[in-house]
Amino acid sequence: MTTATTNGTTTTPPTKTPKKTNLLDHNSIKHLIDETVTEIVTSRGYKEDVRMSNVRLFIGAIIIVIALFAQFYNKKFPDNKNFLIGCIALYVLFNAILQLIIYTKEKNAFLFTYPPAGSAYNSTGLMVSSKLPRFSDMYTLTIASADPKSISAKPTVEFTKSVTKWFTEDGVLVEGLFWKDVEALISDYKDSKKSK
Repeated sequence: MTTATTNGTTTTPPTKTPKKTNLLDHNSIKHLIDETVTEIVTSRGYKEDVRMSNVRLFIGAIIIVIALFAQFYNKKFPDNKNFLIGCIALYVLFNAILQLIIYTKEKNAFLFTYPPAGSAYNSTGLMVSSKLPRFSDMYTLTIASADPKSISAKPTVEFTKSVTKWFTEDGVLVEGLFWKDVEALISDYKDSKKSK
């Protein structure tokens, strides 16, 4: 097991049952790696910011309510034609808003955080995103500022590595190696300076 020391704090991968995945399932591999990255980032003092997820859930709930109203309205067709047209228009509008949020704000991000405790004015939260193209073993992890327009935003850092370096032949994640790589990237982000 690998122990990483950064700025006087030591973080160690939690000792628990090994994380295992199906190496033939691309989505399963990415999900397990992303989940582990979330654990690592939150163990470094970054608290997860779920506001964006809550907004998406709220808009999704509105879409479901609109669909239910359209389905169970107490008049039969064609008497409810105008009501159905209104429901369809609202359904399309809220779906478009949801897709716009995903496309412009979230992109490939799976984790947003608040700034670490005690750094209210000199830091921003993180936006952590990843890519694992289909039929490829090259995983790209990117750490960027959650607020890129902020004066305290730092440059984006990323690495691209083969997932074969982190998994055994049985599909077990070698957490010590993976933690070391992710923590090195977090340290690179913290140590980076904004270009003037």
